[in-house]
Amino acid sequence: MPAIVDILLVEDDPDDAELALGALNRSGHAGRVYHVGDGAAAIDFICGQGIHAGRDTTRQPRMVLLDLKLPKLDGFDVLERIRNFAATRRLPVVILTSSNEERDRAQGYNLGANGYVVKPVDFDEYKAALAAISRYWIGLNQPAP
Repeated sequence: MPAIVDILLVEDDPDDAELALGALNRSGHAGRVYHVGDGAAAIDFICGQGIHAGRDTTRQPRMVLLDLKLPKLDGFDVLERIRNFAATRRLPVVILTSSNEERDRAQGYNLGANGYVVKPVDFDEYKAALAAISRYWIGLNQPAP
């Protein structure tokens, strides 16, 4: 694991994770990306516990890309815990999911998501979406102090 992580990718589908990692790395804006495959692993990373015990939690990623349908803890549970952890309360979280359900969007925003992006089916559109997300959150956005 790199000492500094710019993006935490929380994605359980290996194919989607591979596509996202490739697109983010090729975007030129993503910086260092770290991938976890389930909600519990995301919380372990964020909180510096479990296999990430001892991780410096004062150095949080600049953004989390969060799928909703995850094993162990779903994306809503992960988001809620991120917002309840003082060190990550203002951490940008962008939901990246295949769900275009209005109730999922509403719940995500109600829990404090900073964005909600439906995964494009077309690979070029998917790459463009991830490049735009990382360009904004990593390249342009000024993080909270």
